[in-house]
Parts: sequence; structure tokens; C-alpha cells
Amino acid sequence: MEKVKVINRSGNPLPAYETSQAVGLDVRADTREPMTIGPLERVMVPTGLYFQIPEGYEIQVRPRSGLAAKHGITVINSPGTIDPDYRGELKVLLVNLSNEPFEMQPGERVAQLVFARYQRLEWEEAVVLDETRRGEGGFGSTGVK
Repeated sequence: MEKVKVINRSGNPLPAYETSQAVGLDVRADTREPMTIGPLERVMVPTGLYFQIPEGYEIQVRPRSGLAAKHGITVINSPGTIDPDYRGELKVLLVNLSNEPFEMQPGERVAQLVFARYQRLEWEEAVVLDETRRGEGGFGSTGVK
């Protein structure tokens, strides 16, 4: 199992898997007092976490389904990507898509982190592409069933 070096400057526990088969680790807000997110407002939520991600991996920052379903709070650039060469603090970019203000509490779980492998590729310029059954069909071209 790969290990990720982490500096935790928050008063919160490290991100954790909440169940034995969870894929995402819940990350918490590092705020000293409640933060209100107004309708359609965007905020950058500090976490107090700094990572050294192994080469070949990224961390994806994804919304928590409960916050989205109950309060309309989501990660606006979902999924956000943390590159392995980034060493700054993880900040979660949240947006309130509801019509009501949302009061986020200090230490509240605001997003989940998912580790993913990636592979870098190179472009090969071409004049034609191989044909497929789908061809140029997009956005609903394969039907609804």
C-alpha cells in the first residue's frame, strides 16, 4: 500500500474512511468559528492539510452526497484535482446551490478525497481517426435504455 506524507496544521483528525469499503476519505473544515455560505456563494474552505502525493497518483476532491442532497452544498470544480507536485494547503472550493444560507461548523466534513492513479500520455497528430460504431454521435446518441 502506498503511503502519503501529510502535514496536519488543523485541530481535526486526518481524513478517514468512514466505513470498511468506503472509497473516499472525509476531509474537515479548518475554521475557528462557523462560516455561513449564502445562496449561490462560493467559498474556499481551509483544511490545514498539506500533502506529498506519490508520483503517478492524484487526489480528487469530491462533494459529500449528504451535504449536496440536504443543503445544496457541493464542490464547484468537482472533481478538483490535487497534483503530486503541489505542496500548498488543501482548500475546498464549495458553492451553495440552494436558496437558503448554510452555516458550516468548525471541523465539519465538507468533502471527500479519492486517490487515483494516472498515466501521462503524448499527443500523436493525425489526419484521420479510426472509425467506430458510435462515430461522431454524442450527448444522448446511444439512447436512454
